[in-house]
Amino acid sequence: MFTRFAKRLVAMVALVVAVVVSSPDRSLAADPDKLNIAIILSAGIDNAWDGTLIEALERIKAGKPHGLEITWKYTDPLWGDDAGDAMRLFAESGEYDIIWAHSTYSDQVKRLKDEFPDILFVVVGSGNEGFGGNQYWVYKRVHEPAYLLGHIAGKLSKSNKLGAVGTFPADDVNDEINAFFAGARAANPKIERTVAFIESWYDPAKAAEYTSAQIATGADLIFQLTGNFKPCEEAKILCFGNFQDQHSFSPSTVLSSAVAQWDPDVLWVIDAWWAHKSEGKPYAGNTEKHWFSMKEGGATIAPYRDLEATLPEDVRAEVEDLKAKILAGTFEVPIDVSDPKAD
Repeated sequence: MFTRFAKRLVAMVALVVAVVVSSPDRSLAADPDKLNIAIILSAGIDNAWDGTLIEALERIKAGKPHGLEITWKYTDPLWGDDAGDAMRLFAESGEYDIIWAHSTYSDQVKRLKDEFPDILFVVVGSGNEGFGGNQYWVYKRVHEPAYLLGHIAGKLSKSNKLGAVGTFPADDVNDEINAFFAGARAANPKIERTVAFIESWYDPAKAAEYTSAQIATGADLIFQLTGNFKPCEEAKILCFGNFQDQHSFSPSTVLSSAVAQWDPDVLWVIDAWWAHKSEGKPYAGNTEKHWFSMKEGGATIAPYRDLEATLPEDVRAEVEDLKAKILAGTFEVPIDVSDPKAD
């Protein structure tokens, strides 16, 4: 009897082992240890929009989220069908886990996302459409540090006239220009504003022309969203940079900048990819805009560096107090995406 029982027990154990070994349970599969990202750039890494993404990736790579070895490849600036063709080549190669299209590329992604359901696609910024599923829509707002820059400008202006030179009027451009002037007028109700758009992502000549025109009409500080600080240097006035710390571009004029930090955005996307690959969770891309606030690490104000002495101590203290309130969540900078107008 014991022998019969022992044989049955051995058989049962063997059956259980066989079931466990053959089970498709994902918990027994090895977690991924590598992540390869293909990046479609819109303007090039020398541009603040694209360059700050690569800077964030370098920081994240060093941190090794989920223990991952992260690599990436980025394109030259591409748009339209060229961008779509590059995405298809990346997808068909089978080498890339995430295709990060760093601007308005939802039309191109729409044609590919369902054909390659295991790839996570990313589109960034205004002008996109949220499809959900394996497309994630990253947004970036730097209106909070722009408000702080405006407070500085309002306090420093002697003419009570400030200028802003933008690229295109768009949701995520208008918000920071409007916040800049809101901060300025909160600090100095007499502030008048001049606003111009060069209608290009990169046109140094037109940027210089419009900036010089604002200076000629009395603007004595400029919020420069187009990257040309030569007119400020020639007029010996202070400017503010945009999207990255641009002090090195013009050390004699750039007092501070509204800085985009993509770290929380990239980690959000990596976490979604990781959950899909290691836990089998379906992709659940957002259909509405999604951004991280200054409190969440999505933006910051650049240090004053060697121009700090141009800023009175009381103004520095006021800015630090406002910054602390924003980070604590006790002060909210309103989001105004209406087209900014000159007074």
